[in-house]
Amino acid sequence: MTFELSPEHEQFRRTVRDFAEKEIAPHSAQWDRDHTFPVDVVHKMGELGLFGLTAPEEYGGAGLSGEEGGFTSLCLAIEELGRVDQSLGITLEAAVGLGINPILTYGTEEQKQTWLPDLVAGRRLAGFGLTEPGAGSDAGATRTRATLVDGEWVIDGAKQFITNSGSEITSLVTVTARTGVSASSTTGEERAEISTIIVPAGTPGFTAEKAYDKLGWHASDTHPLTFDGARVPEANLLGERGRGYAQFLATLDDGRVAIAALAVGCIQACLEQCVQYAGERTTFGVPIGRKQGVAFQIADLEVMLSASRLLTYRAAAMKDAGAPVAEFKRAAAVAKLYATESAVTATRIATQVFGGYGFMEEYQVTRLYRDAKVLEIGEGTSEVQRMLIARSLGLPVE
Repeated sequence: MTFELSPEHEQFRRTVRDFAEKEIAPHSAQWDRDHTFPVDVVHKMGELGLFGLTAPEEYGGAGLSGEEGGFTSLCLAIEELGRVDQSLGITLEAAVGLGINPILTYGTEEQKQTWLPDLVAGRRLAGFGLTEPGAGSDAGATRTRATLVDGEWVIDGAKQFITNSGSEITSLVTVTARTGVSASSTTGEERAEISTIIVPAGTPGFTAEKAYDKLGWHASDTHPLTFDGARVPEANLLGERGRGYAQFLATLDDGRVAIAALAVGCIQACLEQCVQYAGERTTFGVPIGRKQGVAFQIADLEVMLSASRLLTYRAAAMKDAGAPVAEFKRAAAVAKLYATESAVTATRIATQVFGGYGFMEEYQVTRLYRDAKVLEIGEGTSEVQRMLIARSLGLPVE
């Protein structure tokens, strides 16, 4: 059995690639050096319809159904942006997967009408506040609290590493918080009740702190957040009270496939640049691509790219087809684990092929080398993916 993209998907890929080559590639190195978040290009991405690929038409989206491959289209867009600039790729991934999708999936109609039109159009962005200083992979250890007082949620706590959370066009951050305790249905033991709450930007007591000085993704907007008595209406609860943990787990399943697509874009860029460089760079009178030591490494890039792409778009196709949750969850974890670890290896190989030039900031492979590592961490670390895969095989791993 083979997996091939439809003609419509291939045409869409070309459209996004042309946009990325014209609007992003010429400026990406400068944005990286200056740590600039390019708001004008984000707006252009919105005009192209990239933020609305999975959203219904009534909120300004493309209205692509699963049968039409809406999620696959999103992954293609992320891959093509990530091929020229990983920062813009993650901006789109987080804006849709972590910003739009939770509201689209769990929001009330009023919440959707209030927030989605601007988010879907790319006029505004939203973040998802999950990770905390002591609660990353162990999201159940959330310490941020939200107490219901006179019809308002009063929120206290801190979040970290939150994408799209402090830009000039950020309109809201959805945060997970303890809203009480509940009894386990199996053991009867008390456990934290985790709920999800929409906190608009500019809410008194909510502060997006100074942006991080990161190893990579320099043109991506990432901040720590603090909540000091931040008050929002009770109606800002997103989804069912106490279901925030389950909601975020489902959200991350989609996000893992999207991160895998970002990794595919990274590997694609490494391969293209290595093939070109190995054909032009000469040593001892011949192109280095004639040397087996170089040629074989580049051949390995093609193998990693082909496998990563197939795993990623197989998982995306399963999402679009409405595959059983357990099957999709495993496919998402497999794609994320393999593609992201391959991307890190690919950037190491590319840097080695470029030799001393691979250590110079004037070449994209250097930026890709810095950008790639976080792919193994965000949306669930490689260790978490291995745990999920093992559990899906029936192993009682803790």
